[in-house]
Amino acid sequence: MKTSRVRCAAALLCGLLLAPLGHAEPLHFALLAKRVDHRFFILAGEGCAEAARAKGDTCLLLGSSGPAHFRLQNRELEQALERNLDGIALSVIHSQWLAEHALQRLGKTPLITFDSDLGPGDRHLRQGYVGLDNLAFGRQLGQLAQRFRPHGGRLCVLSATSLDTNLQERLRGLRQQLRGSEGGDAEDAGHLEGENGWQELKRCPLYNANNQQSVLFQLTSLLNTSPVDIIVSLGSWPIHQPDEFRRQLAPLLAGLDARGARPSIVIATPEPDAAQLALLEDGLVQAYLSMESRDIGRQSYWMMKRLTQGIAVPEKVLVDSHVYLPQAPPHSITEQEQ
Repeated sequence: MKTSRVRCAAALLCGLLLAPLGHAEPLHFALLAKRVDHRFFILAGEGCAEAARAKGDTCLLLGSSGPAHFRLQNRELEQALERNLDGIALSVIHSQWLAEHALQRLGKTPLITFDSDLGPGDRHLRQGYVGLDNLAFGRQLGQLAQRFRPHGGRLCVLSATSLDTNLQERLRGLRQQLRGSEGGDAEDAGHLEGENGWQELKRCPLYNANNQQSVLFQLTSLLNTSPVDIIVSLGSWPIHQPDEFRRQLAPLLAGLDARGARPSIVIATPEPDAAQLALLEDGLVQAYLSMESRDIGRQSYWMMKRLTQGIAVPEKVLVDSHVYLPQAPPHSITEQEQ
Protein backbone atom coordinates (compact mmCIF):
# COMPACT_ATOMS: atom_id res chain seq x y z
CA MET A 1 0.00 0.00 0.00
CA LYS A 2 2.84 2.37 0.89
CA THR A 3 4.63 1.56 -2.38
CA SER A 4 1.43 2.26 -4.32
CA ARG A 5 1.08 5.67 -2.66
CA VAL A 6 4.67 6.56 -3.53
CA ARG A 7 4.11 5.61 -7.17
CA CYS A 8 0.92 7.67 -7.33
CA ALA A 9 2.67 10.67 -5.83
CA ALA A 10 5.55 10.34 -8.26
CA ALA A 11 3.18 10.05 -11.20
CA LEU A 12 1.25 13.12 -10.04
CA LEU A 13 4.46 15.11 -9.64
CA CYS A 14 5.63 14.15 -13.13
CA GLY A 15 2.28 15.11 -14.55
CA LEU A 16 2.44 18.54 -12.95
CA LEU A 17 5.94 19.09 -14.23
CA LEU A 18 5.10 18.05 -17.76
CA ALA A 19 1.70 19.69 -18.12
CA PRO A 20 2.88 23.30 -18.69
CA LEU A 21 5.01 22.17 -21.62
CA GLY A 22 2.00 21.06 -23.64
CA HIS A 23 -0.87 22.96 -21.98
CA ALA A 24 0.45 26.39 -20.99
CA GLU A 25 -2.22 28.81 -19.89
CA PRO A 26 -3.02 31.38 -22.61
CA LEU A 27 -1.81 34.91 -22.02
CA HIS A 28 -4.11 37.88 -22.46
CA PHE A 29 -2.90 41.14 -24.00
CA ALA A 30 -4.59 44.30 -25.26
CA LEU A 31 -4.02 47.20 -27.60
CA LEU A 32 -5.55 50.32 -26.06
CA ALA A 33 -6.38 52.57 -29.01
CA LYS A 34 -7.18 56.25 -29.32
CA ARG A 35 -10.47 55.08 -30.86
CA VAL A 36 -11.55 51.58 -31.86
CA ASP A 37 -13.53 52.59 -34.97
CA HIS A 38 -10.54 54.02 -36.87
CA ARG A 39 -9.16 51.93 -39.75
CA PHE A 40 -5.57 52.07 -38.44
CA PHE A 41 -6.50 50.70 -35.03
CA ILE A 42 -8.81 48.06 -36.53
CA LEU A 43 -5.96 46.79 -38.73
CA ALA A 44 -3.44 46.93 -35.87
CA GLY A 45 -5.89 45.03 -33.67
CA GLU A 46 -6.27 42.36 -36.34
CA GLY A 47 -2.49 41.99 -36.59
CA CYS A 48 -2.11 41.63 -32.83
CA ALA A 49 -5.00 39.15 -32.56
CA GLU A 50 -3.65 37.00 -35.42
CA ALA A 51 -0.15 36.83 -33.94
CA ALA A 52 -1.52 36.02 -30.47
CA ARG A 53 -3.91 33.35 -31.76
CA ALA A 54 -1.05 31.55 -33.52
CA LYS A 55 0.58 31.07 -30.09
CA GLY A 56 -2.58 30.22 -28.18
CA ASP A 57 -2.89 33.70 -26.62
CA THR A 58 -5.41 36.52 -27.04
CA CYS A 59 -5.05 40.18 -27.93
CA LEU A 60 -8.04 42.51 -27.52
CA LEU A 61 -8.62 45.92 -29.07
CA LEU A 62 -9.79 48.25 -26.29
CA GLY A 63 -10.84 51.89 -26.26
CA SER A 64 -13.79 54.13 -27.01
CA SER A 65 -15.62 54.82 -30.27
CA GLY A 66 -16.03 58.20 -31.88
CA PRO A 67 -13.72 61.22 -31.69
CA ALA A 68 -10.74 60.51 -29.46
CA HIS A 69 -10.26 62.39 -26.19
CA PHE A 70 -7.60 61.99 -23.53
CA ARG A 71 -10.14 61.87 -20.68
CA LEU A 72 -11.97 59.00 -22.37
CA GLN A 73 -8.68 57.22 -22.95
CA ASN A 74 -7.69 57.73 -19.33
CA ARG A 75 -10.93 56.05 -18.21
CA GLU A 76 -10.43 53.16 -20.65
CA LEU A 77 -6.86 52.70 -19.41
CA GLU A 78 -8.02 52.60 -15.78
CA GLN A 79 -10.51 49.89 -16.69
CA ALA A 80 -7.89 47.93 -18.63
CA LEU A 81 -5.52 47.99 -15.67
CA GLU A 82 -8.24 46.42 -13.52
CA ARG A 83 -8.46 43.41 -15.86
CA ASN A 84 -5.11 41.92 -14.76
CA LEU A 85 -3.89 41.63 -18.34
CA ASP A 86 -0.49 40.17 -19.11
CA GLY A 87 0.45 43.28 -21.10
CA ILE A 88 -1.00 46.49 -22.49
CA ALA A 89 0.10 48.40 -25.60
CA LEU A 90 -1.08 52.02 -25.44
CA SER A 91 -1.44 54.59 -28.23
CA VAL A 92 -1.00 57.84 -26.32
CA ILE A 93 -3.19 60.92 -26.72
CA HIS A 94 -2.04 63.17 -23.85
CA SER A 95 1.15 61.90 -22.25
CA GLN A 96 1.25 64.16 -19.20
CA TRP A 97 -2.40 63.62 -18.32
CA LEU A 98 -2.11 59.82 -18.50
CA ALA A 99 1.14 59.87 -16.52
CA GLU A 100 -0.49 61.92 -13.76
CA HIS A 101 -3.70 59.88 -13.65
CA ALA A 102 -4.27 56.31 -14.91
CA LEU A 103 -0.58 55.41 -15.15
CA GLN A 104 -0.22 56.08 -11.45
CA ARG A 105 -2.07 52.75 -11.08
CA LEU A 106 0.18 50.85 -13.45
CA GLY A 107 1.61 48.51 -10.84
CA LYS A 108 3.23 45.41 -12.31
CA THR A 109 1.29 45.31 -15.59
CA PRO A 110 3.83 45.38 -18.46
CA LEU A 111 3.20 48.50 -20.54
CA ILE A 112 4.47 49.34 -24.01
CA THR A 113 3.35 52.06 -26.41
CA PHE A 114 2.46 51.73 -30.08
CA ASP A 115 1.76 54.30 -32.79
CA SER A 116 2.00 57.27 -30.40
CA ASP A 117 4.62 57.22 -27.66
CA LEU A 118 4.68 58.82 -24.25
CA GLY A 119 6.49 62.15 -24.06
CA PRO A 120 10.24 62.10 -23.33
CA GLY A 121 9.70 62.85 -19.64
CA ASP A 122 7.23 59.97 -19.18
CA ARG A 123 8.91 57.20 -21.16
CA HIS A 124 10.30 55.56 -18.04
CA LEU A 125 6.73 54.29 -17.49
CA ARG A 126 6.77 52.05 -20.58
CA GLN A 127 9.13 49.25 -21.56
CA GLY A 128 9.22 49.77 -25.31
CA TYR A 129 7.61 51.40 -28.33
CA VAL A 130 6.35 49.89 -31.61
CA GLY A 131 5.45 52.01 -34.63
CA LEU A 132 6.78 54.68 -36.93
CA ASP A 133 9.68 56.99 -36.36
CA ASN A 134 7.21 59.86 -36.40
CA LEU A 135 9.85 62.55 -36.82
CA ALA A 136 11.20 60.76 -39.91
CA PHE A 137 7.62 60.17 -41.11
CA GLY A 138 7.01 63.93 -40.90
CA ARG A 139 10.16 64.57 -42.93
CA GLN A 140 8.86 62.11 -45.56
CA LEU A 141 5.62 64.11 -45.74
CA GLY A 142 7.82 67.15 -46.28
CA GLN A 143 9.63 65.40 -49.14
CA LEU A 144 6.30 64.74 -50.81
CA ALA A 145 5.35 68.40 -50.41
CA GLN A 146 8.65 69.32 -52.06
CA ARG A 147 7.91 66.88 -54.90
CA PHE A 148 4.74 68.77 -55.81
CA ARG A 149 6.03 72.26 -54.97
CA PRO A 150 9.82 72.21 -55.47
CA HIS A 151 10.09 75.98 -55.01
CA GLY A 152 7.88 76.18 -51.94
CA GLY A 153 4.44 77.67 -51.54
CA ARG A 154 1.58 78.40 -49.20
CA LEU A 155 1.04 75.47 -46.83
CA CYS A 156 -1.75 74.35 -44.53
CA VAL A 157 -1.33 71.38 -42.18
CA LEU A 158 -4.25 69.31 -40.87
CA SER A 159 -4.01 67.64 -37.46
CA ALA A 160 -6.28 66.20 -34.80
CA THR A 161 -5.12 67.99 -31.65
CA SER A 162 -2.01 69.70 -30.39
CA LEU A 163 -1.64 67.03 -27.66
CA ASP A 164 -0.90 63.77 -29.53
CA THR A 165 2.82 63.09 -29.30
CA ASN A 166 2.98 61.28 -32.65
CA LEU A 167 1.29 64.18 -34.45
CA GLN A 168 3.53 66.73 -32.73
CA GLU A 169 6.57 64.78 -33.94
CA ARG A 170 5.21 64.51 -37.50
CA LEU A 171 4.59 68.25 -37.62
CA ARG A 172 8.07 68.97 -36.32
CA GLY A 173 9.61 66.62 -38.92
CA LEU A 174 7.57 68.23 -41.72
CA ARG A 175 8.72 71.72 -40.77
CA GLN A 176 12.27 70.50 -40.32
CA GLN A 177 12.33 69.06 -43.85
CA LEU A 178 10.83 72.14 -45.50
CA ARG A 179 13.05 74.47 -43.49
CA GLY A 180 16.10 72.48 -44.50
CA SER A 181 17.25 72.33 -40.90
CA GLU A 182 18.46 69.79 -38.41
CA GLY A 183 17.49 72.24 -35.70
CA GLY A 184 16.23 71.66 -32.21
CA ASP A 185 12.69 71.53 -30.93
CA ALA A 186 12.37 75.27 -30.43
CA GLU A 187 13.33 76.12 -34.01
CA ASP A 188 11.17 73.42 -35.59
CA ALA A 189 8.11 74.20 -33.45
CA GLY A 190 7.36 77.53 -35.10
CA HIS A 191 5.42 78.30 -38.26
CA LEU A 192 7.26 78.40 -41.56
CA GLU A 193 7.59 82.04 -42.51
CA GLY A 194 9.24 82.05 -45.91
CA GLU A 195 12.13 79.65 -45.34
CA ASN A 196 13.03 78.00 -48.67
CA GLY A 197 9.91 79.61 -50.11
CA TRP A 198 7.50 77.94 -47.64
CA GLN A 199 4.83 79.97 -45.88
CA GLU A 200 2.33 78.42 -43.45
CA LEU A 201 -1.06 80.06 -43.43
CA LYS A 202 -1.67 81.85 -40.14
CA ARG A 203 -4.95 80.01 -39.57
CA CYS A 204 -3.17 76.65 -39.78
CA PRO A 205 -2.64 74.01 -38.47
CA LEU A 206 -6.34 73.19 -38.53
CA TYR A 207 -7.31 70.90 -35.64
CA ASN A 208 -10.29 68.62 -36.23
CA ALA A 209 -10.54 66.55 -33.01
CA ASN A 210 -10.46 63.31 -35.03
CA ASN A 211 -13.75 64.18 -36.73
CA GLN A 212 -14.17 63.82 -40.51
CA GLN A 213 -17.10 66.22 -40.77
CA SER A 214 -15.09 68.82 -38.89
CA VAL A 215 -12.06 68.51 -41.18
CA LEU A 216 -14.20 68.57 -44.34
CA PHE A 217 -15.93 71.73 -43.12
CA GLN A 218 -12.51 73.26 -42.38
CA LEU A 219 -11.21 72.31 -45.83
CA THR A 220 -14.27 73.72 -47.58
CA SER A 221 -13.90 77.00 -45.69
CA LEU A 222 -10.16 77.12 -46.37
CA LEU A 223 -10.49 76.45 -50.11
CA ASN A 224 -13.26 79.02 -50.47
CA THR A 225 -11.44 81.82 -48.65
CA SER A 226 -7.63 81.34 -48.68
CA PRO A 227 -5.19 80.76 -51.55
CA VAL A 228 -3.22 77.64 -50.66
CA ASP A 229 -0.71 75.64 -52.70
CA ILE A 230 -0.42 72.44 -50.69
CA ILE A 231 -2.37 70.75 -47.91
CA VAL A 232 -0.67 68.10 -45.78
CA SER A 233 -2.79 65.98 -43.46
CA LEU A 234 -0.82 64.34 -40.63
CA GLY A 235 -3.51 61.63 -40.43
CA SER A 236 -6.28 60.11 -42.49
CA TRP A 237 -9.25 62.06 -41.07
CA PRO A 238 -10.31 63.65 -44.42
CA ILE A 239 -10.74 60.25 -46.08
CA HIS A 240 -12.29 58.14 -43.30
CA GLN A 241 -15.31 57.87 -45.59
CA PRO A 242 -13.91 58.34 -49.10
CA ASP A 243 -17.32 58.88 -50.70
CA GLU A 244 -18.02 61.77 -48.35
CA PHE A 245 -14.67 63.36 -49.22
CA ARG A 246 -15.52 62.99 -52.91
CA ARG A 247 -19.05 64.37 -52.51
CA GLN A 248 -18.04 67.47 -50.58
CA LEU A 249 -14.71 68.38 -52.16
CA ALA A 250 -14.70 67.15 -55.77
CA PRO A 251 -16.83 70.04 -57.17
CA LEU A 252 -14.81 72.60 -55.22
CA LEU A 253 -11.48 71.18 -56.37
CA ALA A 254 -12.69 71.07 -59.98
CA GLY A 255 -13.59 74.77 -59.81
CA LEU A 256 -10.18 75.65 -58.40
CA ASP A 257 -8.51 73.53 -61.09
CA ALA A 258 -10.32 75.48 -63.81
CA ARG A 259 -8.84 78.70 -62.38
CA GLY A 260 -5.35 77.24 -61.99
CA ALA A 261 -5.61 77.54 -58.22
CA ARG A 262 -5.97 73.93 -57.13
CA PRO A 263 -3.74 72.82 -54.22
CA SER A 264 -1.89 69.53 -54.01
CA ILE A 265 -3.14 67.28 -51.21
CA VAL A 266 -0.89 64.82 -49.33
CA ILE A 267 -2.39 62.54 -46.68
CA ALA A 268 -0.85 60.23 -44.08
CA THR A 269 -2.97 57.09 -43.81
CA PRO A 270 -3.04 53.42 -42.93
CA GLU A 271 -2.90 51.11 -45.93
CA PRO A 272 -5.47 52.72 -48.28
CA ASP A 273 -8.47 50.68 -49.34
CA ALA A 274 -9.92 50.54 -52.87
CA ALA A 275 -12.18 53.57 -52.41
CA GLN A 276 -9.31 55.65 -51.04
CA LEU A 277 -7.05 54.56 -53.91
CA ALA A 278 -9.77 55.68 -56.31
CA LEU A 279 -9.46 59.22 -54.88
CA LEU A 280 -5.79 59.07 -55.80
CA GLU A 281 -6.37 57.75 -59.32
CA ASP A 282 -9.06 60.38 -59.92
CA GLY A 283 -6.72 63.18 -58.91
CA LEU A 284 -8.64 64.25 -55.81
CA VAL A 285 -5.58 63.39 -53.68
CA GLN A 286 -2.02 63.62 -55.01
CA ALA A 287 -0.20 61.24 -52.63
CA TYR A 288 -0.60 58.98 -49.63
CA LEU A 289 2.10 58.11 -47.13
CA SER A 290 1.07 54.92 -45.38
CA MET A 291 2.19 52.83 -42.43
CA GLU A 292 2.13 49.04 -42.01
CA SER A 293 -0.74 48.88 -39.54
CA ARG A 294 -1.06 45.11 -39.13
CA ASP A 295 2.69 44.79 -38.63
CA ILE A 296 2.51 47.34 -35.80
CA GLY A 297 -0.09 45.09 -34.15
CA ARG A 298 1.98 41.94 -34.70
CA GLN A 299 5.16 43.50 -33.37
CA SER A 300 3.27 44.88 -30.36
CA TYR A 301 2.14 41.35 -29.48
CA TRP A 302 5.67 39.99 -29.77
CA MET A 303 7.12 42.71 -27.59
CA MET A 304 4.52 42.08 -24.86
CA LYS A 305 4.94 38.32 -25.16
CA ARG A 306 8.71 38.53 -24.74
CA LEU A 307 8.33 40.74 -21.70
CA THR A 308 6.22 38.04 -20.00
CA GLN A 309 8.98 35.54 -20.81
CA GLY A 310 11.65 37.72 -19.23
CA ILE A 311 13.32 38.28 -22.59
CA ALA A 312 14.96 41.67 -23.17
CA VAL A 313 13.22 43.80 -25.81
CA PRO A 314 14.57 46.75 -27.82
CA GLU A 315 13.58 50.22 -26.70
CA LYS A 316 11.93 50.78 -30.10
CA VAL A 317 10.72 48.55 -32.93
CA LEU A 318 10.12 50.65 -36.05
CA VAL A 319 7.99 49.69 -39.07
CA ASP A 320 8.19 50.81 -42.67
CA SER A 321 6.22 53.49 -44.49
CA HIS A 322 5.19 53.51 -48.16
CA VAL A 323 4.34 56.16 -50.73
CA TYR A 324 1.30 55.81 -52.97
CA LEU A 325 1.21 57.90 -56.14
CA PRO A 326 -1.26 57.71 -59.05
CA GLN A 327 -0.63 54.76 -61.39
CA ALA A 328 2.41 53.62 -59.45
CA PRO A 329 2.97 50.71 -57.04
CA PRO A 330 3.60 51.64 -53.41
CA HIS A 331 7.26 52.13 -52.57
CA SER A 332 9.55 53.30 -49.82
CA ILE A 333 10.23 57.02 -49.99
CA THR A 334 13.78 56.46 -48.81
CA GLU A 335 14.51 54.46 -51.96
CA GLN A 336 13.11 56.74 -54.65
CA GLU A 337 12.01 60.09 -53.32
CA GLN A 338 15.02 61.48 -51.50
